[in-house]
Amino acid sequence: MKKKEKFIKTNNLSVSSVLLNFVNKELLPGTAISKNQFWSGFSKTVHDLSPKNKKLIETREKLQKSIDSYHLERKGKKFKLNEYKLFLKKIGYLNKFGPNFKIQTKNLDKEISSICGPQLVCPVSNARFLLNAANARWVSLYDSLYGSNIIPEIKGAVKGKTYNPIRGKKVIEYARNILDKYIPLKNTSWKNLDETPFVINGKLNINLKNQKQFVGYKKNKNKLSSLLFINNNLHIDILFDHNEKLEKNNPEGNQDPLKIHDVILESAISTICDHEDSVAAVDAEDKVLGYRNWLQLMKGNLNSKFNKKGKLVLRKLNLDREYLSTKNKKIKLHGRSLLLNRNVGHLMTNHAILLKDGSECPEGILDAFITATACLHDFKRKGNSRTNSIYIVKPKMHGPDECKFTNEIFDRVENVLKLKRNQILCGIMDEERRTTINLKECIRILKKRVFFINTGFLDRTGDEIHTSMEIGPMILKGEMKSTKWIKAYENNNVDVGLSCGFSGKAQIGKGMWAMPDLLNEMMDQKISHPLSGANCAWVPSPTAAALHALHYHQIDVFSLHKKLKKRKSANLNDLLTIPFNNKYNWSKDEIEKELKNNAQGILGYVVRWIDQSVGCSKVPDINGIGLMEDRATCRISSQHIANWLHHGVCSKKQVLEIMKKMAKIVDYQNLKDSGMKDQDPYQPMSGNFEKSIAFKAACDLVFHGKYQPSGYTEPLLHFNRIIKKSV
Repeated sequence: MKKKEKFIKTNNLSVSSVLLNFVNKELLPGTAISKNQFWSGFSKTVHDLSPKNKKLIETREKLQKSIDSYHLERKGKKFKLNEYKLFLKKIGYLNKFGPNFKIQTKNLDKEISSICGPQLVCPVSNARFLLNAANARWVSLYDSLYGSNIIPEIKGAVKGKTYNPIRGKKVIEYARNILDKYIPLKNTSWKNLDETPFVINGKLNINLKNQKQFVGYKKNKNKLSSLLFINNNLHIDILFDHNEKLEKNNPEGNQDPLKIHDVILESAISTICDHEDSVAAVDAEDKVLGYRNWLQLMKGNLNSKFNKKGKLVLRKLNLDREYLSTKNKKIKLHGRSLLLNRNVGHLMTNHAILLKDGSECPEGILDAFITATACLHDFKRKGNSRTNSIYIVKPKMHGPDECKFTNEIFDRVENVLKLKRNQILCGIMDEERRTTINLKECIRILKKRVFFINTGFLDRTGDEIHTSMEIGPMILKGEMKSTKWIKAYENNNVDVGLSCGFSGKAQIGKGMWAMPDLLNEMMDQKISHPLSGANCAWVPSPTAAALHALHYHQIDVFSLHKKLKKRKSANLNDLLTIPFNNKYNWSKDEIEKELKNNAQGILGYVVRWIDQSVGCSKVPDINGIGLMEDRATCRISSQHIANWLHHGVCSKKQVLEIMKKMAKIVDYQNLKDSGMKDQDPYQPMSGNFEKSIAFKAACDLVFHGKYQPSGYTEPLLHFNRIIKKSV
């Protein structure tokens, strides 16, 4: 039985001692913000804003009931889109569009405004992952190629347990092709050079097609050790190794006549440190774990010790990278990804702090205060933002009113922390239907703060299903990406961002590549993101970041923006086209296959969330392919089954039987998963269905999915995780 949490009274609040001690002893010292200043300011803010927060959630529920009633009243009748639009305007779901405008955000770091590239999302609760993500600003192309399926394991090019020179040769050949593509030489190829380049008085002895691409170099004992180039604002660092002793540890350099032992790519330009979908944080203990990691990132002293191949490894943040310019002056490049912080949305509350009436504190307000305060430490050292800006990504906002509330929260935080107005910048996650159709007005509200918008297919589809639950059964999940509304949604996000002046100023982002082991497939498909006009897109690992960075070398996104501005904007009618099928004729096998796929994904994610507090991990799908799963994937799968149950496509008995069958498969996958060895002993669900809290939680998400607020999984997951932690 877990020890009962201790609460301490302060400023009309009851604060968990774990959280209070963290704030008073770790967060505030060194900030010039006193304990009284922080807690009195927080207390006044949270007591003033909690009623507004509650009212916004009630508005969501009221609108949902109106939409449910609209569809129920027209059951069996032909759906009329124009009538539906008028209805949405009448109830305040669809807002009136105002005049054109441009965003006015100031003090943006160049990673946001002028560099296009990959973006990592990392659970803030895992220090080792955070360090990997922060350090993924610079990643080895050689390692990324050697360890991935980009290089096929054929004709002797297997990975093996030791270095394979056949595979190494393939890596070198691939890298030479990359250099020819993005740093082309004049009248020759990198493949044809037979001796190591050299630099004298800042001048490179090889002729580039564009001499401006050569920006710097490094020497070691008067021998060239690095050549630095730039393409589309992204750097490529070619490393050389002339040390014969070291060559034994650098096999690629040893078999390379140019003595190139690696090519380092500027990769993850920014990283979202996530307190939301990818973590399982249900109480003060969990929240402080994430807060402490974020604080130490801002202080620059986060580290992680772990065993790797029998050796103790210490991982810490990389230093900045220093070079000599072509004019032989010292230049410094940022050594780490620009770190952004994703707070939770407006829905959830947390019992880490209780208000004077005994109610739980809105978690989003708590996140805003603590994550912003941690950034005060960074202002002194400028290890993250060089402009003293705070980057907070705000998820799951429903429409302009909720954006206005976020703006008010940030105003209040700035007042308490004595910050300048609009020093806290805001990323808008375009992942809820009400935000999508009102995106321009959402941006207008936050026009002095916004630094980022993006699309999130999974959450957005989950909300699409839940919002239109009563109209009829939704189409197969695999068909969603080819629907009219999805295409309009992806285009609309870019169209609105460009019309509001995002190009060269703020990020327009796209979603995650979910299959971290299938990177050759990623290289074929994910180029669609920069081609769509996105100047950043999510990737699941540093390796994926390095490889996806090549797409931004290929596509000049800012030039593409000029063309996209001229195209016809996405159509509102298409955005409001609901993906339902009242005349479905799916076979029993098709229905069962869909249910199995959804059930397996839900169970695979939920069992780790509930039993082991893992909010994001590589979960094998029904075919054994590892997928990066977080709450967004769980939301769409649970809502899809809930929708089919509601409309009689399947029965509760059928779904329960499938859930039990899939639980056995998930148990088998987890028991043989070597990555699970780092966690507590795995507790199988099968054979223990009545007592397994994880299995119960997964079933609740399906059988009670229709009644969950906006179809979110958090309330049920949090409730069951708290039970699990108490036993």
